[in-house]
Amino acid sequence: MRLVLLGPPGAGKGTQAQILVKAYDIPQLSTGDMLRAAIAAKTPLGLEAKAIVDRGDLVSDDIVSGIISERMDQPDCAKGFILDGFPRTIAQAEALTHMLDRKGLHLDAVIEIKADPDVLVERIINRAKESGGARADDNEDVLRKRLDVYTQQTAPLVNFYAERGLLKSVDGMAAIEEVTAAIKAAIDKS
Repeated sequence: MRLVLLGPPGAGKGTQAQILVKAYDIPQLSTGDMLRAAIAAKTPLGLEAKAIVDRGDLVSDDIVSGIISERMDQPDCAKGFILDGFPRTIAQAEALTHMLDRKGLHLDAVIEIKADPDVLVERIINRAKESGGARADDNEDVLRKRLDVYTQQTAPLVNFYAERGLLKSVDGMAAIEEVTAAIKAAIDKS
C-alpha cells in the first residue's frame, strides 16, 4: 500500500503516519524526518536545508525527490510506504508520478487531513512548549509562514489528486482515534 498524507503543518500527519505504520506494517517516508536527520548530522545537504527550513521555506524539489527515490528503493518499502511531507507542490507530485512509473509502482490513495489554521497555530505553540522548543520551526511566526506556503503551494494538490480519483478527505479536527478510523475507512474503500 502506497499512501500520501496531505494537510497543513500541525494537522496530525506525523501522528497518523505512525499509527498507520503499525497498522499496515509499512514505513513512513517523512521528508521532514529525513531532512532533520541530515541537519542534525550537519551533512552538506543538512546545512543547506537548515537555512531554508529555519526561514520557513521549502527545500528544492531536486533534493527532496532524490532523498525520496533512494528511500523507496530500500527493502522495507517493498510492501509499500506512507509519504508524509512529500509531495508539497504540483511539480513534486508530477515528479513523484514519474518516479513511481519508472519503478513500476502507483499510489493507492492520497489522504487529506483537513484542519482549521487557527487551531493549528495553537497546537504548534503547545507542541513547542511541551518539547521545550526543540524544533526551530515551532514558533508562531514561522508556522504562519508555513501555513501561507501550504495554502499557496501544497493545497493545489487536493485538486490534482481529486482529478486522478486518489483523494480521500478526513476531518483532522476530530480526536486522534476518530481521524485514524476515518483514514482506515477511506483506505479500505480505495
